[in-house]
Amino acid sequence: MIDSLKNRVREKLMRQLREDGPYDPDLDDPRLVSVATDLDALDSVPDDDPLVEQLAERYLVF
Repeated sequence: MIDSLKNRVREKLMRQLREDGPYDPDLDDPRLVSVATDLDALDSVPDDDPLVEQLAERYLVF
């Protein structure tokens, strides 16, 4: 796997979801919904999209 910013952000988001336990849509946890939404958005853009840098800043990925 290439060590790109997009991959590092994806790993951080996935780790946060794993650490918070299984996602339950019935609980409607705003933080989990936000992380899951950001992960979906990240997966829908190319590596050089500005969203990748925005998410890196939001989640403190260097």
